[in-house]
Amino acid sequence: MTKESIVGQRIRKYRQGLEMSVAELSARSGVEEKLLYAIEAGDVLPALGILTKLSRALGQRLGTFMDDQFKADPIITRAADLDAPPETGAGAGAYSSRSLALGKPDRHMDPFKIDFPANGEHEESSHEGEELIICKTGRVELKYGGETFVLEPGDTAYYNSVVKHSLKAAGSEPASIYGIVFMPF
Repeated sequence: MTKESIVGQRIRKYRQGLEMSVAELSARSGVEEKLLYAIEAGDVLPALGILTKLSRALGQRLGTFMDDQFKADPIITRAADLDAPPETGAGAGAYSSRSLALGKPDRHMDPFKIDFPANGEHEESSHEGEELIICKTGRVELKYGGETFVLEPGDTAYYNSVVKHSLKAAGSEPASIYGIVFMPF
């Protein structure tokens, strides 16, 4: 079974459990119906921003759709594993991400390594909670509300994620960050 089909099945299961139609989930999440059908069919592995919107609309934490097994604490991610193919991605110009807490079902935060391609596009997001990002490589452009900030390796940003925000590589070089998302229930 592919990662795409596992994520799609979980989203469909929670949607159906709430007796919610695809149209209702689309309205609650802001995700297009056509994309929802493709995700539930296992044809598309949604990007982190889309998963965030769906998790909130379904009343679940983000990791609910990404975890595929239980692991005992501590969850260790080796540096060599961070360069493996990403777990989530999107179309050309979008970012890809890798969870740093897969297998920890009782977590309250969702940590990720996120890679941005050169000349990528902003994918705007807004949701309850808070985020901490740490620039790992390259330069990252953060749009937050009406302001724009550029982060360099070692720089951090911590913000209320209910404010519209987006991230992308700044300029013509790829970039990566570590990001921690906290969404209260």
